[in-house]
Amino acid sequence: MGKNWMELLGQQSQISILMEANQYSKKYGLTLTEQDARVLALERTNSLKEQKRVEFGQGIIPKLIYAFCDSAYITQENYAETLIQLQELFYLYKNEMMDEITDDELIHFMKEQFETICYGDLEYLAGTCLENFAQAIRAGYQDYQKQDGYGAYQQLDEVPRWDYELYQQVLQDLCWR
Repeated sequence: MGKNWMELLGQQSQISILMEANQYSKKYGLTLTEQDARVLALERTNSLKEQKRVEFGQGIIPKLIYAFCDSAYITQENYAETLIQLQELFYLYKNEMMDEITDDELIHFMKEQFETICYGDLEYLAGTCLENFAQAIRAGYQDYQKQDGYGAYQQLDEVPRWDYELYQQVLQDLCWR
């Protein structure tokens, strides 16, 4: 026997929810086709099984859509694939963080890093930002809770970043010599 009826019902419900989310995301030029929604619903089921998680209600994809659809790094061409990857990362790191972080805190953290530190690079988000954050949370870090997941990475970031103001100051100092 193929898929059980509960799984099929859940996927159909997920497809409807995703199609409704198009009403919001279309103002950013992003929409899912019904086929995209089917693939996302199937990938949700696969990710949940792989991560040994159970999810009730709408699932995480609508929240990811609302959080990420205004991203400068997501286009119509990569929209569905990016959502699939974000969903996989969400479930993986929810486990890695031992469910110590709320869904919203994790999404806020993911979005902020995706837009700033990662410049839309999902591999860097997963392999560096989320990995460092997960290690910190497992070690007892809780400062992220004060700001609902925003601004948490700056305290954990080990990679020196480009400082435009410092660059301008040094350039100005060199020019005036």
